Amino acid sequence: MTDFCTLSLGDALDALYTRRMTAEQATQACLDRIAATEPVVDALLHVDAEKALAHARALDAQGPDTSKPLWGIPVTVKDALSTEGMPTTAGSRILEGFTPIYDAFVVERLKEAGAVILGKNNLDEFAMGSGTENSAYKASRNPWDPQCVPGGSSGGSAASVAACQCFASLGSDTGGSIRQPAALCGCVGLKPTYGRVSRYGLIAYGSSLDQVGPLARSVEDCARVLSVIAGYDERDTTCAPAPLDDYVDAARTGRRAASLDGVHLGLPREFYGDGLAPEVREACNKAIEAARAAGADIVDVSLPHTHAAIATYYIIAMAEASSNLARFDGVRYGRRAEDVENLEELYFRSRSEGFGQEVKRRIMLGTYVLSSGYYDAYYRKAAQVRRLIRDEYHAALGQCDALFCPVSPVTAWKIGHKNDDPLQMYLMDAYTLSLNLAGLPGLSLPVGLGAESGLPVGMQLMGLPFSEAALLRTGAALEAVLPAIGTPAGL
Repeated sequence: MTDFCTLSLGDALDALYTRRMTAEQATQACLDRIAATEPVVDALLHVDAEKALAHARALDAQGPDTSKPLWGIPVTVKDALSTEGMPTTAGSRILEGFTPIYDAFVVERLKEAGAVILGKNNLDEFAMGSGTENSAYKASRNPWDPQCVPGGSSGGSAASVAACQCFASLGSDTGGSIRQPAALCGCVGLKPTYGRVSRYGLIAYGSSLDQVGPLARSVEDCARVLSVIAGYDERDTTCAPAPLDDYVDAARTGRRAASLDGVHLGLPREFYGDGLAPEVREACNKAIEAARAAGADIVDVSLPHTHAAIATYYIIAMAEASSNLARFDGVRYGRRAEDVENLEELYFRSRSEGFGQEVKRRIMLGTYVLSSGYYDAYYRKAAQVRRLIRDEYHAALGQCDALFCPVSPVTAWKIGHKNDDPLQMYLMDAYTLSLNLAGLPGLSLPVGLGAESGLPVGMQLMGLPFSEAALLRTGAALEAVLPAIGTPAGL
């Protein structure tokens, strides 16, 4: 059963379709794997074994259905996504015990595709963090080294995939929260174009930045999940009615070709500066040379406003967070303070007791930059710089097919190592957040292990809007020519 859990999603699906494995057996295998690994990785906040097994038995009673692209496949879901009848906390005490009465759009799609949802993944509270240490409940751990972070905020999802607890997971990416944990845990993560996947049922952090996407152990596996969750949803006014591509075929085509002939990969020079750790630089250089050897044309490009991206992102993200989190006031749902004397005290105590330190920090900063007298100096200026960043990406992508650059300046760091310096933690997103400002898609994939740490190094492909198929094709070709990093030892 353990061997089954390490299969690719495609191979597991083949075993299920041909009845070599029942949906119940597949689900039980993953539940057993969770029981064995969860004391080490702490990837999940909630596991609903009874409901998952009941769903799997119902699928078996109906028989394999090849029209359902994830029939019987066990998956997990980030706890920022609403799940009917299953607790949804966003990693916060303010939503402790909250059980939604509806599913997020992407959860609906997973169920329609025949997937079995095992449980909800841990995350930084309200997706605010880079290490999954800001969860109100526990810190998740990297399967490659349990003393290290798995990245964040979708660190629980990435750890769950890397530890073979499931075949795929859903995360959300506001400033790199899919790509960065995927890179640190040695799996594949895709942040789709803004509007490619509905945000209906996603607990909002930064509404103009958030995007739901898949994490899996291969590019093709990511493509399979994207093909299920992508599409128009009229309940989300930011969801684009753009036509869908055959993502699975794109990934298979790239994998079979194992060639990058005719592909122009741009290297943004600003991403290869002094802030890059030597072992990350070395792994990236080897990946670039492998791409060149496979036929890629390497192009030097520039993104001049990269230096302003962190400040721009955090002004916009915190402003949107202060607005989005205003709804958690102790009145309508979530935590409600007891023994209060008036409405003001109810608001104050409910929010003070329910929110963690990082969330409070971001709410306060966001409120400040939106306040009278500071709006023009901060928020308006950030919005103007955001447009410059977007235009620069489009200009750079006019010179190449995709940008190819690091995901994180370092490999996974020790748990607690950066907690005392929030600014240092924010700098961990330097290579990811500008893509969210531009609303573009990005695919993170492992390219090697750090020579010093022995931990995974990831690089990302960035493309024009709705170019996910091209990124998956190129990513699968890269995956075929790069050496596999293997799986975490000792789990």
